[in-house]
Amino acid sequence: MSFEGEFASYEPLRRVLESAKVKALQNRMRVRSTDTNTENIENLLIQKKDLLLNDEQPDLVLAIDGSNMAAKAVNGFPGAEFGYVTIASVLIDLKLVKELSQNDFISPKKFRETEKASTIETVFPGCNIILDNEHSAKASLRRALFEELTSNTVFTDGETLLDTYEHLFKIRRDLSQGGNLPRSPIDDVDEEMTYDYGEYNCPYSGEALFSTDALRLHELMINGGGNGELFGQIMFTLEKLWLIHILRAFEIKGWLSTLRRTAFVIDGPLAVFSTSSWLTKAIEVELKRINDLQKPINGEDLLIIGIEKSGTFFNHFLEIDTTEDGITDKFPRQSALLLDDGYIKRNIIFSESAKPYGKDTYFGRKFFYKAASGQKIAPVLACFNDYQRNLDTAKPDQFTRLADVMNLLDQLASSRHPNSVSPLISAHAEAAIPLNLGKRIFEDIAREIRGKSTI
Repeated sequence: MSFEGEFASYEPLRRVLESAKVKALQNRMRVRSTDTNTENIENLLIQKKDLLLNDEQPDLVLAIDGSNMAAKAVNGFPGAEFGYVTIASVLIDLKLVKELSQNDFISPKKFRETEKASTIETVFPGCNIILDNEHSAKASLRRALFEELTSNTVFTDGETLLDTYEHLFKIRRDLSQGGNLPRSPIDDVDEEMTYDYGEYNCPYSGEALFSTDALRLHELMINGGGNGELFGQIMFTLEKLWLIHILRAFEIKGWLSTLRRTAFVIDGPLAVFSTSSWLTKAIEVELKRINDLQKPINGEDLLIIGIEKSGTFFNHFLEIDTTEDGITDKFPRQSALLLDDGYIKRNIIFSESAKPYGKDTYFGRKFFYKAASGQKIAPVLACFNDYQRNLDTAKPDQFTRLADVMNLLDQLASSRHPNSVSPLISAHAEAAIPLNLGKRIFEDIAREIRGKSTI
């Protein structure tokens, strides 16, 4: 690490590249071969024109995105910080957007009316922040997480986010039926975790335990440093819980028919990572249950799409879109490359494991799509059955409503951000600089969806 004001020269880099140890390691590296899967992807592409669009297309998009920020706290202890996490839901009226686009001049006021936003805010203690009568920062975080889930709800008269989480928790407990349990989160208690619902007492210490302890997010806390990873993982977990929370709220209100023309777009992959990755299996079960309920009503599977704007998969998309001469736009427009397990392990994430890629973390599967505008998008589509999840093959009917998704991405591809879609840009802006905090306007969003879907 350099001193303040000190800048490195190129000499250290030259020494690294000429190091005998570096060269020896490079000579041992396995190099990916350019097999037919990458050289002749034209044979693997699916063209939009070859697929059948449904008569009724979604004209409402509900985008969900989160934001997190660590901020210093002044309490006399060094490094004290808290995490500020927001989750935004933005409804985009595509029909109104299309109508306005016919005009030579679009009124900013009218354009703003194409969007409705709602944001929840949460705050979590980090290093050196002790709440009330708690004994540590970790205990304070555990209590804060439980209280935040208890206090947030889509509808003022509906179930809380904690109710949604505990429903998924019960599904997972029913699926696992025992197994190795993590240690208790309470200091000085060297016993397996005692699981229950709500707030309850530890049988060994008498201190408070919470159902949310099962997420094990407290294990990510660093007592003597920054906790950016912790706050990021809390945000990712809350985003996925919020999606299920919304779907369950519509079911409870008897509004499943309103999902007929609504697509859900989530920032990032349809996956849960780190300590709370066990939620993935429970989410799969719950998505299948809700989809099976709404499909006889609406005639089609739900449209739930994650968008990966960066990372290894998107970088590979850039690679196969570029010729050896460095010329881009090699990948044909309005075409998709559907990814199976073999392609992923040979070309993107090397692995010789028999376990399919993402089996324990993803509840959707990936593909690449170049929109009509030329934008490159790496979507993840939710799966609702074992056939769709089977990564041994990559057939069009394994990707939920693939033609409809392509058509939607053609409409949503953003010219402002080359690898994203416009609803997520609006949702991110709302999450980063929330203008609707404290406004319980999701009821308005729901009424908008319900009203549009009954037309």
